Amino acid sequence: MKSTIRCAIALLGGMSASVAMAQSSVTVYGLVDTGLVYTTNVNAAGSSAVKMPSLTGSFPSRLGFKGVEDLGGGLQAIFTLEAGLAVDTGAMGQGNRLFGRQALVGLKGGFGTVSLGRQINMTYIATLKSDVLGPNLFSIGSIDSYLPNARSDNSISYLGNFNDFVVGATYSTGRDASATGGPAATGCPGEVAGNSKACRQITGLIGYETKPFGLNASYDILYGNTGAAGGLTSSDNSDRRVTVNGYVMVGEGKIGGGVIDRTTRAVTGLTESDLYYLGVSYPVTPLTTLDVQASHLDVKHRDADATLLVARLTYYLSKRTAIYGALGRMQNSGTSALALDAGGTVGVGKSQNGVMTGLRHTF
Repeated sequence: MKSTIRCAIALLGGMSASVAMAQSSVTVYGLVDTGLVYTTNVNAAGSSAVKMPSLTGSFPSRLGFKGVEDLGGGLQAIFTLEAGLAVDTGAMGQGNRLFGRQALVGLKGGFGTVSLGRQINMTYIATLKSDVLGPNLFSIGSIDSYLPNARSDNSISYLGNFNDFVVGATYSTGRDASATGGPAATGCPGEVAGNSKACRQITGLIGYETKPFGLNASYDILYGNTGAAGGLTSSDNSDRRVTVNGYVMVGEGKIGGGVIDRTTRAVTGLTESDLYYLGVSYPVTPLTTLDVQASHLDVKHRDADATLLVARLTYYLSKRTAIYGALGRMQNSGTSALALDAGGTVGVGKSQNGVMTGLRHTF
């Protein structure tokens, strides 16, 4: 009899554990990606360089944790903690932050998702499906380093999808607390008493997205304050981006493109530009994908335009592991000095050619 009772208790305990696991789960995931890159004209003397990139390869490396708890009635509690990694040195990314890519907690249901913390904003989400290269080492992120780093500290976010209509917005009380860590760091922590605009940021998104095609538009304005980067040293200074992005599937391939209109009101004056991009992604074979993209930056009222051409070929050794190679050319004119590789250097007005190869593994 005692043995039977013990077995019943053990069975009930096991059933309780199974129910608890079904209601709540935590996933550990990551991506490790690095390689080698060769670029020309890295300085005014026209020197070339070979290096292992730090910021990204075909994708930035990361380690993350995602959790979800079923609260009943279709409501879930969620969290994400994601750390950026520099594989070349083993250092943490995003200014040596522990969870610099994402650190958020939220609620998800039929109404959409509401979350709080450091998280990607609507400018980041807007180009996810239309930019065929994404955060590649050679990409539109080399022209505008904010695009692959469009995250906001101290933010509350909403994102919903209703019958393929997508709407979202973020509001940040202090958009970036870090002053170190490469192009993502702007040193504007905000939350200043008596100054409701200091380091605030607002982003919004509206679109219609299906599997065959999609179109969206986003709005992003960030304000400055004392000590902030990019000449935004006053809360009266601002950096605004308005984007229109789209994609269409053609057979097994995808065509994606868009335009990013930017207006910066800094202490150095007004700067206006338009960034156009158009790309094609096509699976040449079941295991090989070719991505090609052309981009052009049109800077208003001064000679500082740039044109970027990139081709990338990826071969999948498995669902999780891939090798890739890419060719790129950045053509600078006038006073432009945009490097082909993200985080790299180039001589003023010099065109730059590059080749890269690498290995990526996801888990």
